[in-house]
Amino acid sequence: MSKMGEVYEKAMEVTTEEEARSYFRRLIERTMQHGKTRGEATSIVRENLGYFAGYYGVKVRERVERLYNVEHPIFGAIAEMGVPTAEESFELGKRWATNAKTTLAALRAEKTT
Repeated sequence: MSKMGEVYEKAMEVTTEEEARSYFRRLIERTMQHGKTRGEATSIVRENLGYFAGYYGVKVRERVERLYNVEHPIFGAIAEMGVPTAEESFELGKRWATNAKTTLAALRAEKTT
């Protein structure tokens, strides 16, 4: 495995649970080569997979979240939160850019109070 983008692009192509388990282990091992413990590596890989899947369409994101048991670090799990609207995505992006980090769940909760 080489560049980060190439590594996670390959993860987006996986379609079976068996492939996902195998590739997930390889991603963890790769991350551990950078001085991370297994626990740290697992956490990093889960977050990276969830984030990277957000750049793909809904079907890929759903599949990746299901196969790797991950969720987008900002939008949450698509199975629970659904797809964020353009307005929600924009608002969350503005907040993260100004370091006022929040999640889709928190943003939606604000609107109901």
